[in-house]
Amino acid sequence: MAHDTRKADHIRINLEEDVQFPDLTNGFERYRLVHQALPELNLEAVDMGVDLLGRHLRVPLLISSMTGGTASAAVINRNLAEGAQARGLAMGLGSQRTALEQPGTAGTFHVREVAPSILLFANLGAVQLNYGYTVDQCRRAVDMIGADALILHLNPLQEVLQADGNWDWTGLLAKIEAVCRNVGVPVVAKEVGWGMSEVAARRLAEVGIAAIDVAGSGGTSWSQVESHRAPNEGLRALARAFADWGIPTADTLQMAQRAAPGLPVIASGGMRNGIEAAKALALGARAVGIASPFLKAAAASAEEVITTIDQFTAELRIAMFCSGAGNVDALREPGRIMAVNG
Repeated sequence: MAHDTRKADHIRINLEEDVQFPDLTNGFERYRLVHQALPELNLEAVDMGVDLLGRHLRVPLLISSMTGGTASAAVINRNLAEGAQARGLAMGLGSQRTALEQPGTAGTFHVREVAPSILLFANLGAVQLNYGYTVDQCRRAVDMIGADALILHLNPLQEVLQADGNWDWTGLLAKIEAVCRNVGVPVVAKEVGWGMSEVAARRLAEVGIAAIDVAGSGGTSWSQVESHRAPNEGLRALARAFADWGIPTADTLQMAQRAAPGLPVIASGGMRNGIEAAKALALGARAVGIASPFLKAAAASAEEVITTIDQFTAELRIAMFCSGAGNVDALREPGRIMAVNG
C-alpha cells in the first residue's frame, strides 16, 4: 500500500474510530498536585514559559507530530501551525518520507508561511535509516520545511503490525548516532505511543540525541489504529492483541529522566488537559506534547485549534496558581506533587 494512502487511512481512522487504549492509562491519575489555599500569587502573573533546544516557548506545549502527505493533511498542518504561531507553542510535522519519495506532496508540510517564528520539528522514521535513508535525506527533510530540529520517531510495534511495515531494526543506534553528528540541527528521539524504557533512553543519550519525547501509553493506541486498516482478520487479531501494550506516560517520563538526567524530556501520550500537563511538568518534563485533541480541532479550523490551546493554557495556569507555583521551575520544587494510592 502506498505511503500516502496509509497516511490518509491514519487521519480517517483517528477522526472516526475509537482508538484509545482499552484499559491502560497515562498514569497521571496516580498523582495529585498539592493544593495551596494561600498561593500568594496573581493568576495573571503566572509565567508558563520554558526554554527548549535554545528557543523560548510562551507555553510549554508541543503540538505533536501527526500528519502530512495528503490534501487533507495540508489543511490540518496549516491550521495547527497558525495556532502554534498565535500562542507561542512548538510544533512537529508528520513523517516526511512521503515528501522525499513523492516530491509533489512536499507542499503539504510547508507551514513557515503562516508560522515564521515557531520552534518547528522535521520528522522521519528512524527505521528508514535501515532502508536506504542517510544523513542526506534527514538534512533534506529539515531544509524542506525550514525546521529548527529533527525528530527521528521510533515505532517498532506499529511497523511489525503492518503487512507493509519495516521489520528490520538491527544496527539502528549507530546510524542514529551518525545523524546526530552530521545533520546540523538538534535531533529528538520520539516514541509514538508506547513509551521509552530506561535502556532505550540511556542508549539514545549516549549517541548524541538532544531531547527525548517519551510518548507513553494512555492516549491513541497505534495498534488499535492498525487493526482498523489491517487487510485480513489474522492481522486485525494480531493488532488487537497489543491494544494495551506500552509504558504509561507518567512512568516512562521518570524512566527517561533517570536514564538521561541531562536531557530535556517531552511528556506526551494521552495528555488530555492542562492539569495533566501540570503534573508532567511537576514530575520534571521540559514540555508536554499533545496530539489527538489538536487533530480533531485542526480538522475544523485554525480558530478551533486556538480555542483548544487556550483551554489547555487556562487549565495549566490555574493548576500552577493553585499549586503556589509562579513559574515552571517553581512547579518542579519538592512538595508540589504527591503520589496517591489507586
